[in-house]
Amino acid sequence: MNKNRKDGKYIKCEDGIHAIMPYLMEKRCEAEVYTKDTFDITNLKKWMDKQNKQLDFKMTYFHALSSVFVKILYNRPLLNRFIQGHRTYERNEISIAFVAKDTFTDKAEEKMLVITTNDDEDAVDLAKRMVNNISTTREKGTNSLDNSLKLLTKMPRWLLRIVVRILRWLDYHGWVPSSLSDDDSNYATLLLSNLGSIKCNSCYHHLNNYGTNSIVITIGTVYEENGRYYVDISSTLDERIADGFYFAKSLKMAKYICENPKLLEEKLSSKIDIDF
Repeated sequence: MNKNRKDGKYIKCEDGIHAIMPYLMEKRCEAEVYTKDTFDITNLKKWMDKQNKQLDFKMTYFHALSSVFVKILYNRPLLNRFIQGHRTYERNEISIAFVAKDTFTDKAEEKMLVITTNDDEDAVDLAKRMVNNISTTREKGTNSLDNSLKLLTKMPRWLLRIVVRILRWLDYHGWVPSSLSDDDSNYATLLLSNLGSIKCNSCYHHLNNYGTNSIVITIGTVYEENGRYYVDISSTLDERIADGFYFAKSLKMAKYICENPKLLEEKLSSKIDIDF
């Protein structure tokens, strides 16, 4: 019997702890681990400022940090796993999701964007795609997920409850239609929240039981102290996909990339051959 899903390959856990965890902690929200850390991004800022002198668009802190985390996902493959249906899967691709608002006003609509990474692109390539996707979505005023959700919410309450239960059942088996899952942040490898863009500190952000997303990162406001630049990063992860030691080494690698941003000029998929 084929246990693979359309979005992931089934992984048989070798150790008993990780094999039993999806049954002891059935819901993703029951297996959350949270950490908050401060990143020194002085060198990253210098590198970004240098890049912006020769680019035809503006690379922001959010673009640069997104590239840092994408490079981590390539180098730390266990982070690109998820648990659904009491089974562990390795994703077929790496994707990041984030929210884009039309304007920074209370009534402005939020649009969720999901970008699948390209093995051949570097940080500048990814940043340009992010800028273009945001611009295109704002021009259209909607995307396929928005249209599907608006259609669902027009249903009477009793019918919508039935439809959602069916969706959860399909989600358990990996059968949710691509028209609903492809642009849904709940199915992205990494959900990023750029709280710094609204002058807010990083904070805890919950995971969702629906979908496959196992990592959420919030990015705070960049600030200066004694001539150096820092940003607070908060991370929430599903502890069932790896252990604390693996997560800790991943954060150390992220800080290393911020200190050595020339690595972002290479393909984001290229490996960092350093023992952390």
